[in-house]
Amino acid sequence: MTPMPSPAHAATLVRLSLGTMWISHALLKLLVFTMPGFEAFLAAQGIPTFIAWPVVLAELAGGTAIVLGLHGRYVSLALLPILAGALWTHYPNGWVFSAANGGWEFPAYLIVWSVVHFLLGDGAFALSSKRSPHFGTRLAHAS
Repeated sequence: MTPMPSPAHAATLVRLSLGTMWISHALLKLLVFTMPGFEAFLAAQGIPTFIAWPVVLAELAGGTAIVLGLHGRYVSLALLPILAGALWTHYPNGWVFSAANGGWEFPAYLIVWSVVHFLLGDGAFALSSKRSPHFGTRLAHAS
């Protein structure tokens, strides 16, 4: 019988997919919408435009930290206010995210996955782990 992957590997998949989502959304704002476009979107929602750069930088730095496993579980919690803002912004558009201007289902889903990431931890192959990247065995501490 083939052994099943460990829960640490499942947590790694959650971490990598969540971090990649943050990076891709930061790059979407920078390269597709552009910062002036993102600022205009924020202004149209009644949100102060001075938060545009902090949001994009938090998404980019946070996503990178999550992918690398640099205390990613805590970064996921720290990024929850951005997801709450996205949920609040998209709520009037209805449930389905494919609705005009996007609904609130995707931000809600990402909030749940961020909490799951926090609860599961960073998993295997995380840089901040005190375990080796090889199946969770402890590294010998140098004296």
